[in-house]
Amino acid sequence: MKGNWIDISVPLRTGMVHWPTDSPIDIERTVDLERGDRYSLSRITMGSHSGTHMDAPRHFVRGGRGIDEMPLTIASGRARVIEITDPESVKPAELVPYHIRRGERILLKTRNSAYAWKTDQFVEDFVYLTSEAADFVAERGVALLGVDYLSVGSPQHGTYVHQRLLGAGVWLLEGLDLSRVAPGRGELVCLPLRISGGDGSPARAIWRPL
Repeated sequence: MKGNWIDISVPLRTGMVHWPTDSPIDIERTVDLERGDRYSLSRITMGSHSGTHMDAPRHFVRGGRGIDEMPLTIASGRARVIEITDPESVKPAELVPYHIRRGERILLKTRNSAYAWKTDQFVEDFVYLTSEAADFVAERGVALLGVDYLSVGSPQHGTYVHQRLLGAGVWLLEGLDLSRVAPGRGELVCLPLRISGGDGSPARAIWRPL
């Protein structure tokens, strides 16, 4: 039996955590029925990699494809959630037993999901992919890799990790909340906004266990 759909994206709201060098998130109700206006309308200011979002190759690869060029099948379909127990980083040794295959969609559940989204302050010690783990994933031809904080790589080594994965054709889904998701197989549905030539985009992601 299939389970119920679970929303694994984080709600966007004013003042929520963002990558330190990105624009803060600000959602302002500029026209409001509650103030006597004829309708409600909001202005949203944020970076393209805010909250739950997808990275296009163009984010780190010169001449890479934009988010509007993402194949529709990349982020929707069968996927696997793999639980990472290492409290510091994702290393190849913990991925080897899962026999990851070419074309798979892989979501990594770490300790980030349980605590990192509970604060509006940037969590500096979030669990990230090491350079070696990025090589491992790229070499296996994964179609999509999802992680449960704002970046797949650490602030110190994130450039290499992004370039290695995006350069190998691995689309990245970052900023997931997998706290209510058990490890195993399921169905993923996720679509970013169709931003022309975009380096990335906020996205809504949902999961249903199989």
